[in-house]
Amino acid sequence: QVQLVESGGGLAQPGGSLRLSCAASGFTFSSYAMSWARQAPGKGLEWVSGISSDGSDTYYADSVKGRFTISRDNAKNTLYLQMNSLKPEDTALYYCLKAKGVLYSHYVDDHDYWGQGTQVTVSS
Repeated sequence: QVQLVESGGGLAQPGGSLRLSCAASGFTFSSYAMSWARQAPGKGLEWVSGISSDGSDTYYADSVKGRFTISRDNAKNTLYLQMNSLKPEDTALYYCLKAKGVLYSHYVDDHDYWGQGTQVTVSS
């Protein structure tokens, strides 16, 4: 069965960095685009970043562009999100999402599996 397990969250100071990882299993990881999404307290799920199946194309929400970098290692079945210059408004539960196909999408409905999430808190 498909499993996505996020890790790497924690407490960071404003301006700091964190690196999230998502270990994938139960499907051919290299055949699917992947995304990161987040949900802040009291808010809906927000798509953050996406990457094509081979890693050649990456996409970002305007709110994180220039600060976050998505990447993947298909040999290790792992998705990453490097988060730099963190802001308090980045505080949220971050989820790894599997797309339904090879092409990225910023619509959550175009993804069919996600993990349990990893908490990121940005505070001084």
